[in-house]
Amino acid sequence: MDRQPGHDTRTVRLAMLQARAEPLALTENLALVDASALEAREAGADLLLTPELFATGYAPTLIAESVSAASVAGAHESLRAIAANRGIALAFSLPGPGPADEREITATLVDKTGTVILGYAKSHLFGPAERSSFRPGAEAPRVAELLGLRMALLICYDVEFPETVRAAALRGAQVVLVPTALAAGYENVARVLVPARALENSLIVAYSNHVGVEDGLELAGASVVAGPDGNLLVDAGSASGLVYADLSVPDVDVDYLADRRPGLYRAWEQNRTTEET
Repeated sequence: MDRQPGHDTRTVRLAMLQARAEPLALTENLALVDASALEAREAGADLLLTPELFATGYAPTLIAESVSAASVAGAHESLRAIAANRGIALAFSLPGPGPADEREITATLVDKTGTVILGYAKSHLFGPAERSSFRPGAEAPRVAELLGLRMALLICYDVEFPETVRAAALRGAQVVLVPTALAAGYENVARVLVPARALENSLIVAYSNHVGVEDGLELAGASVVAGPDGNLLVDAGSASGLVYADLSVPDVDVDYLADRRPGLYRAWEQNRTTEET
């Protein structure tokens, strides 16, 4: 895996949406994504990242009770059409297909023609509302090239576990896109953990959140983009709207992936297991 600087000068202009969604108002929420895609493309963006479950609003219990598989399928096609009509790649999150009691929380990346490039199902569900409304995913994040960069998807709570971003990094990711629904009071996730994940894996993490109150939950905003040096390229604060960051192949001083000693770590784990028995 080539992580050295100077091999690719391609820059991708990323737009991130930070806004309030109206729970269960799919038509209105999709219209906001469409308007944001148009605005982002006119500003020169190549890719728009939107928050977790934005089309439905972040309301796990209401989604389980009221959002049909047909509505999910319709929203998925509408989002693909937005990408194609506006000529911009798009990363979005929806409930998974199928019956409500079998659904995961998913993220999808499509290119500017609306063609699906990547899909992912959230592997770490947060809190009782999510755990009673969705199933956790089990598949590792996949990596695909888009716009000259190798990209992966994670969702919200996933990024708080070092194993998830490391799994994407070991598969060659240079950028990890994270739709999220981070509650107010947890801003250190965005401003401490997200930069740490970027730094320890020598990649870029883009983290797009809701802001405002949805279904009684106050969401934090604090959408960020963290570079491979751990510094924030963007911090959206509490404002609604679009923020932008220019992404390129990560240029790293210390390559933690190259210096890992996985055989040693396996031995440590085996010794721990032996010590416990």
